[in-house]
Amino acid sequence: MAKKPNILLFGIDSLRSDHMSLYGYERLTTPHIDKYILEGGVFFENMFSPSVPTTPGYASMLTGFDCFGTDCVALRHEGPLNPQLKTLPEILRENGYVSTCIGFGGNPSGRGFDEYISYGDWEPEKAENLNEVAIPELERLAGQDKPWLLFMRHMDPHSPYYAKKPFDRLFYGGDEFDKDNKSLNPVYSFKPFRDYFLTWFPEGCTDSEYIDAQYDGSVAYMDACINQVLQKLHALGIEDETIVIFTSDHGETLYEHDCYYDHHSTYDNVLNVPFAFRYSKFPYVGSIPDICQLKDIVPTLLSLCEIESDINFDGRDLTKFFAGEEIRQESEFYITEATWMRKHGWRTPQWKLIIALEPDFHFKPPVELYDLIADPKENNNIAEQEPQVVEFLTRRMEAHIAKREKETGRTNPMYTNLNWNGHGGPFKTSQEAYDTLHIGDPETAKKLQAKLSEMGIDD
Repeated sequence: MAKKPNILLFGIDSLRSDHMSLYGYERLTTPHIDKYILEGGVFFENMFSPSVPTTPGYASMLTGFDCFGTDCVALRHEGPLNPQLKTLPEILRENGYVSTCIGFGGNPSGRGFDEYISYGDWEPEKAENLNEVAIPELERLAGQDKPWLLFMRHMDPHSPYYAKKPFDRLFYGGDEFDKDNKSLNPVYSFKPFRDYFLTWFPEGCTDSEYIDAQYDGSVAYMDACINQVLQKLHALGIEDETIVIFTSDHGETLYEHDCYYDHHSTYDNVLNVPFAFRYSKFPYVGSIPDICQLKDIVPTLLSLCEIESDINFDGRDLTKFFAGEEIRQESEFYITEATWMRKHGWRTPQWKLIIALEPDFHFKPPVELYDLIADPKENNNIAEQEPQVVEFLTRRMEAHIAKREKETGRTNPMYTNLNWNGHGGPFKTSQEAYDTLHIGDPETAKKLQAKLSEMGIDD
């Protein structure tokens, strides 16, 4: 029996596809990934992570199920992942694989790997720290007779953005300390996150474009480090027998939607993620414009590995697109978020409906509606002007929820995860949420607070 292909899975945290040059971004942020995929791989133009943030995102990525199937919607998921499910490494183990997870130990969505390796993922030089453990592990796995899965959780696009020289100024030529630039004032004024920002923004920084450029610089730096892993794969002589995948658990918010430098919300900058793979034995190259979701990755991988499974996945085998086979279309889908806000909604090719399940700490309206064709950046909430559209989409969403509840025999986890925020239960008002939620170290940030008054921002 021929050996099954190896799997090298780059499960990058917080990577939005629209900031990758592979997806047409004007800045050359991912030249090495671009070259690797465009020379012989495939990529999907409209991959979505419908359940934000990390824990539910990776749950779908590694099981092939939606949030109803995983029973996971919250960052602070309580208890194990749905024990009735098998994760990708568990399925692969049954088929003779060994597996290693780098940088995702301790999370319920990372269940089932044979080995777990940690690295300095919250320190500067994140990707180099990962390579220090990933490359030796790749060499070890390559020396075995069994096929393997190596999963790597890169953290460079996740704030804080530690773009090292020269990547810190690769996409920025201005003066980040210009006192006439007030663009960061609203960021510093957002007290729930201010102490966090003060500990990694350059002291006295005034320009939001500089912080945005640090995100792009971090992606470019990571891309260069990823190329080292790809070069090692080639040097080991196992490139042709290895499936290489690039994807992400969710995107990121930069200076957008008042959700600064984080990944809460259900706007497309957070939902839209990359998915690309390369495998020499897969006879197709190019791109697919159809809408797909993270739950499609496991069925697709198993198909590439020629592994039969009796699991009735929520996701679909996307290789059928290339073979011209008929595939179930899912152009509209349910979206959720339980990070710093608890919201859900419905997305179609034209419309985005967002409904707050409790008041949020940004004081946003309880219902948001966006026309994605006329307003692709989702800046103009037209819920009040289009009540019939709101009603129609709400009915579509509620019908889907009822259908999935019946199929899984469980209540929608968005209705049952009431301690999603770690503070005992739902917030009654936006002010309560604003006053309660907080990240960052006030003591560390205190010495930097004086700079705020110089910038015209009250404590």
